[in-house]
Amino acid sequence: MNSITVLGVRVDDVTMPEALARVDEFMQEPRLHQIVTVNPEFIMAAQKDAAFAEALADSDLNLPDGANLLRAAQAQGTPLRERVAGTDFIWYLSGLAATAGWKVFLLGGRDGVGGRAAARMQTRYRSLKIVGMFEGSPGDEDAAEIISRINESGAEVLFVAYGAPAQDVWIRRHGAELNTVRVAIGIGGAFDFIAKKVRRAPTWMQKIGLEWLFRLVMQPWRLRRQWNLVVFTMKVLRQKRTAGPKKLENY
Repeated sequence: MNSITVLGVRVDDVTMPEALARVDEFMQEPRLHQIVTVNPEFIMAAQKDAAFAEALADSDLNLPDGANLLRAAQAQGTPLRERVAGTDFIWYLSGLAATAGWKVFLLGGRDGVGGRAAARMQTRYRSLKIVGMFEGSPGDEDAAEIISRINESGAEVLFVAYGAPAQDVWIRRHGAELNTVRVAIGIGGAFDFIAKKVRRAPTWMQKIGLEWLFRLVMQPWRLRRQWNLVVFTMKVLRQKRTAGPKKLENY
């Protein structure tokens, strides 16, 4: 598998089918594999958060999530072939789990959104085995109960919706304690989209890379977070001028 580096963070150059094939391989190995949906916000957060940076460095698969990430990769001379959006990946992975008979646990999702997301997922994939749901929190005070619930459920696939970096750091910190989980992925606000609590941008806006603008209009409080995109772009361009393009490396 080829990978690139963007501002010190590894991003794996995979397509959606390749990412799903990797999951199938992970499920055959008797250990937990962590998947991260890397976008520009993740990369900027990793510059200041050592625990998050370590989680990104140690993960088994870093999906290229975000149109601005693809633009940055192109600008630095290491283009990525495809955006693998986290919300889309969750739907495809759920379909794969339903077909394979893998047991799924949903962790996180405030105010019952996890349950509503689960209902929609099972409406689309009637054979999907959702063996547990729990809101909890990424705090240490809830860790023992969460781990116990997941282990008792026998879950093999874990979706964690605590938002980054908390969800990804939690998986890295507690992954070894999850006895049956083979694949764990932080999914941020995907439950909100799946449950239709939050509208997703129209397909045409997603295709031309304006999903961020739609989300900003729908959620004006994201304005400060969107500034990270500007800073991210400036940093990538500055790095390109000083260091030149980096080659793809096998990972």
